[in-house]
Amino acid sequence: MSAAAPKSPRPLNAEEEALVRSLGRLMHVLPRTIDADMVGDRQLPLTEYTALMHLSEAPGRRMRMSELAAASQLSLSGMTRTIGRLETQGLVERTRCAEDARGWNAVLTDAGLARLQESWPSHLASVRRRFLDHFEGIDLVQLARAFQRVGTAD
Repeated sequence: MSAAAPKSPRPLNAEEEALVRSLGRLMHVLPRTIDADMVGDRQLPLTEYTALMHLSEAPGRRMRMSELAAASQLSLSGMTRTIGRLETQGLVERTRCAEDARGWNAVLTDAGLARLQESWPSHLASVRRRFLDHFEGIDLVQLARAFQRVGTAD
């Protein structure tokens, strides 16, 4: 038996190349610009906003630190630093996991929920201006489905 030579990948056409390059730039620039807008408005930085948002949506406003890190797309050490900053402001508390004494939960406080709600208009305005306003006339449902497929591909 002879091993078949691996098939060469099909080169990108001009439109595909433009899409891939613009997506790379978007992934780099968008979080930074939203963060800069929020900080400029004297609101939560995007990383802290994202952590509080996920906690606000979780049952009991609590999540295991590793799950919160994954949901926020941060390393566990990055999430630990973020939660540490939020904890010193009284926006989050850390508690031992009842199911596993080795793990820790982050718990959103009432003050944290209030701060999240205060920051929400700034986040919304930035997301609209920096992202959503650029998709007029594009089928957002279809675009979201494509993003989801890419995000869950192996």
